[in-house]
Amino acid sequence: MSTAVRQRVAAPVWQVTRPVRPGRVPGVVLAGLRDRGPAPVDHRLDPHPVLTLALACGEAALGIDESTGRQHRGSLVTGLGFGAGGAARVRASNVEWMQVRLSPALARAVLNVSPAELEGSVVALDDLWGERRAARLRERLAETASWEERFALVEGILARLSAAGPAIEPELAWAWDRIVARHGQVRVEGLADELGWSRKRLWSRFHTQLGLPPKRAVKLVRFDRAATRLAGGQEAAGVAADCGYADQSHLHRDVVAFTGVTPSTVAGGSLIATADMAWMDHVPRLPV
Repeated sequence: MSTAVRQRVAAPVWQVTRPVRPGRVPGVVLAGLRDRGPAPVDHRLDPHPVLTLALACGEAALGIDESTGRQHRGSLVTGLGFGAGGAARVRASNVEWMQVRLSPALARAVLNVSPAELEGSVVALDDLWGERRAARLRERLAETASWEERFALVEGILARLSAAGPAIEPELAWAWDRIVARHGQVRVEGLADELGWSRKRLWSRFHTQLGLPPKRAVKLVRFDRAATRLAGGQEAAGVAADCGYADQSHLHRDVVAFTGVTPSTVAGGSLIATADMAWMDHVPRLPV
């Protein structure tokens, strides 16, 4: 089905750099971001079906402010679904940072914590890796001027951690990959049947090892694809049809629940609307 596209008028506020060569760590996608200035950045942070590492590459620090008034600065990690309901904003000025999109299947190995413990939250990288280790990474990123050298540095660290850390059950890696590959257009009951598991077993193990219930994962992956298309200027009716929603009202309810705003305003004030659309539409996958 063809989808109408509106003309976008807002210029991106981030300069986005992607690695030249393919990534060497499955389940990880990297990008370097530099705000274009001169005005400070202030926009809504919408939830994504990934854990995100925001790694500072200089003295200026990215900031995330929650609706509760809590403020976070420096190198940060956000859990699956962080920002739901439009409850967080990204604030920055003259900042360079690396965004690492991390599959929840790698979270325990890389971050040394279960993704379930980070669901919907943001924590300092210091709290997960320790102050000395996190500070050393910040120093090395700041000392390295080339994005390609920075990508190689971070990939090397992630490769060692993912190889040495605990892996999730292969059945759950398969289930997550199926949800991502089909953009959330799957039935949880069908996944359980294909695995030969009961729905209760799938729910319990999926939630424990991947960080959220399977039905919530399906909704989050589907929303992520829909939000990207809305931010790219596609009309809501076409997005609803293409992304597997029952109708436009169904899309409207999901978007409001995840962002706190209507589909017509998604493009105007979120991180997804301000950077390279090809990058923002990428959810990392693992080979299964």
